[in-house]
Amino acid sequence: MRRRKSYNPKRRIRESSDPAELERLAVTVRYGGNPEHKRNPGDFGLIPPTLPRADKTLCDGVSVFSRAKAEELLRKGIRRGLVSAQTRGGFPQHVWSVTDDGCPLEAELDNQETGSYHGYPMPDSDPFRIAVLDHWKRP
Repeated sequence: MRRRKSYNPKRRIRESSDPAELERLAVTVRYGGNPEHKRNPGDFGLIPPTLPRADKTLCDGVSVFSRAKAEELLRKGIRRGLVSAQTRGGFPQHVWSVTDDGCPLEAELDNQETGSYHGYPMPDSDPFRIAVLDHWKRP
């Protein structure tokens, strides 16, 4: 399978979400991780422990070294309504969040049965990062 060389233009942040539904999602989701986005395995329990690819952004670059921190950011994005309009198995296909340092992150659904995601920093060249940062700044 060939890798996509451009960013998915169909990504959209859901227009509105029920706060109770967002909270249900936030407590249900899990962070699984992906060894392609890690230089240091931390406590993610990934096999192989790390397998960074040159064309992937690394979580290490934004100081996400633990599963607890990754899940915290995932849940924070959900609670702030940064979920995609597209869903699979009742879970948003994408969730976006922003680190304390202002770096936008994107998480993709890995398993629609368990609600497990893997995430990564959004590259500077991804135009959708502007939409994520704008939404994050809303009250």
